[in-house]
Amino acid sequence: MRRFTGDRLLVATHNQGKLEEIAHLLAPYGISVIGAAQMNLPEPEETETTFVGNARIKAHAAAKATGLPALADDSGLSVDALDGAPGVYTADWAETGSGRDFPMAMEKVWTALEAANAPEPRTAQFRCTFVLAWPDGHDEVFEGQMPGRIVWPMRGDQGHGYDPIFQPDGHEMTFGQMDRWEKNTLSHRARAFDQLVQVFDD
Repeated sequence: MRRFTGDRLLVATHNQGKLEEIAHLLAPYGISVIGAAQMNLPEPEETETTFVGNARIKAHAAAKATGLPALADDSGLSVDALDGAPGVYTADWAETGSGRDFPMAMEKVWTALEAANAPEPRTAQFRCTFVLAWPDGHDEVFEGQMPGRIVWPMRGDQGHGYDPIFQPDGHEMTFGQMDRWEKNTLSHRARAFDQLVQVFDD
């Protein structure tokens, strides 16, 4: 595994919340983080059908454009009774003509489960794949997942995306009811990050 030896990392995201979360996780390693928006980078089209494929597109595009090592993630919700959907199309399920509507997307998930007459518990996983790419084309891949179940009705107004219908295993609250920083310690992204930090250790 290639070690990361610099002190500056480009995070290939235009999502300010995700950027802050990753910056917070990297702070103990003395690594400063800059986001794709600050570098005026366009968002590349995500044309792959896997999380790792889409993360690779974003990481390599950012590294090539800036000459900096770049970290990208692709993440989403996979519902077992829906054959893994929405999966890599997690954000697409929320798209409307005027932006993303996640309450609509959550209702779409529940309606699909009802139509499938899916048995309880309606198990699902939040999945996250990190790809760390270097300008020379090398990359390292790190994956994490958080198992849980889909609940209804929506509960909580914290977090983002599908958090109000996802209850992680071992917890009574949904991600939407949890404090943001509590959620960040046990989320799929935190688990992927636990793998990623191997490249920063001496």
